[in-house]
Amino acid sequence: MRKISLSFWILLTTLALILDACQGGGTGASTSNIPANAIQISILYAPEFAPFMPQVMDDFNRAYAEGRNPITGQPLGQDERPIYITGDDGSSGTVMQGVVNAFIAPNNENVARPTIFAPSVSHWLALANYQSGRQIFDLATVQPTALAAVVMAIWESRIQAIRNTVGYDEIGWAELLDVLNSPNGWADYGIPNGRRTVYYGHTDPLISSTALSTLIAEFYASARADGFTGRRIGLEQVNDPDVQQGVRNIEALIRHYSRRTTEFVDYIAQGPDYLDFVALEENDLIRINRGLTQTQPPERLVALYPREGTFWHEHPFGIVQIDEAQGGWTTADQREAARVFTEYMLTPPVQQIVMENNFRPANPDVELGFPFVPENGITVEGPATILDVPEPAVIAAIQQSWSLVKKQADIMIVMDTSGSMQTDDKIGQAVEAALAFLEGMESTNRVGLMLFDDEIDYRVELENYESAQNQLYSNIRGLRADGGTELYGALLEAVNIMSDEPDEERIRAVILLSDGADTGDSGTTLNQVTRAIEASRDSLNPVIVIPIAYGEDADINTLSAIARASQTRVQSGDASTITNLLDIIGSYF
Repeated sequence: MRKISLSFWILLTTLALILDACQGGGTGASTSNIPANAIQISILYAPEFAPFMPQVMDDFNRAYAEGRNPITGQPLGQDERPIYITGDDGSSGTVMQGVVNAFIAPNNENVARPTIFAPSVSHWLALANYQSGRQIFDLATVQPTALAAVVMAIWESRIQAIRNTVGYDEIGWAELLDVLNSPNGWADYGIPNGRRTVYYGHTDPLISSTALSTLIAEFYASARADGFTGRRIGLEQVNDPDVQQGVRNIEALIRHYSRRTTEFVDYIAQGPDYLDFVALEENDLIRINRGLTQTQPPERLVALYPREGTFWHEHPFGIVQIDEAQGGWTTADQREAARVFTEYMLTPPVQQIVMENNFRPANPDVELGFPFVPENGITVEGPATILDVPEPAVIAAIQQSWSLVKKQADIMIVMDTSGSMQTDDKIGQAVEAALAFLEGMESTNRVGLMLFDDEIDYRVELENYESAQNQLYSNIRGLRADGGTELYGALLEAVNIMSDEPDEERIRAVILLSDGADTGDSGTTLNQVTRAIEASRDSLNPVIVIPIAYGEDADINTLSAIARASQTRVQSGDASTITNLLDIIGSYF
């Protein structure tokens, strides 16, 4: 879902910020208490700062409103102007592109003009300079504000099984691939009733900092395995077909992708049946182990710092250095005010707040303490091997390689066209969702279409989307609802078709759009359907079924049973949530 994947919902929420940021302000705080002569600045920060950054900004602003310097606590001097900061969160990749667009494509719908851009990692600041052809950010003076290692969050039972089997503790990508290639998968590692395959997940490296760092680390690991001994990976390694194949081998561990880390945090917390390991920042792993997520994990997750190396995310504050005369938007006063806020961010009281929110403090004078204890699944020392950040051109090339190395998908769209879908125009909503989903489909994915009422109609056979596009659109547009509901029979047939696909290097998924009430007379039962789904778990790429429920009268119990068999979740097809729905289902591929 590449077109939809430009985080449309984030663009909408940041438009107000963008308009006000041109004047040096932003959103996220009331403007009613701005001192008359205040220097107004704005910040766009990574989503993981959202739980505490609004309070940090409010405390900073309150000090100035009360006539105090927030760093020293002393009354403001006669010539010392107050500062007022506003801001909002946004995915780092989307905001980075918005900042670049502000210089080279100002009419684009994604344009961002903050005073401070605070992504999770400085990769994005370097990319902004590279893609814009301007020194938007002075990388030599960029200040880290919070530290988090990128880790593989893996269940303790899984990592211990690997260590017990291989006989040593330092585990990396090679050992994880050995599980995948083992004849009986986890069962060969002493896991009772262990799966044949490994379930791995990470997010989109075009948007997510964690995913971008993980993809770079995968290229490093593959290059090392191919004989590269240099300190910093270059274009020669990124463009090497053997290195790219090594990354594909790692990506073969993927069960499915996700757009944002927050979705995976809630997903993996459900247990090893859902995912074996996932790329996360340390702070997310700690949050899961502290029971601060929606689901209480069944066992402890531990941080695997791959022996091949990983990255620190330093949550840098990048101050836009270019003023209006050169096509930018910050003044000298605003840049100095931004440096003051950065200094405030590093004060011990604020760094304590940072640590309470599961980040390591960036101020070395602040002693590392709770929650950085082994009981929360991390090592106090952190990773032993830190990878060198590649040149911006190399990072850009790694991003561009994503479509070549990522795991491709086979997707069967199964649509309920029975009479019950007439109510409240459920069929219209399903058609709208299916067409919008296809709009962002990658050409290398294979897509098929199955319709059902009281009959099952395999309307478009599975083939490359580029070839099937016109046929898919023409068959989905104008669908009408009538007849009975042969839900179980259609879903069983779809699962069997996908299970019979011989290519085990592709994600295999069924997207079911239905109200979930079976009235068919084929004799197929729900138990037969769930058994077929569960049987595919022994495959290297089990069939994923994603049920989308339509209508207030949807049979949620039936759809939930289908989702549980596939270790997925029922999604709402409500028209008001279509953007979120598309973002979720599209992010699987």
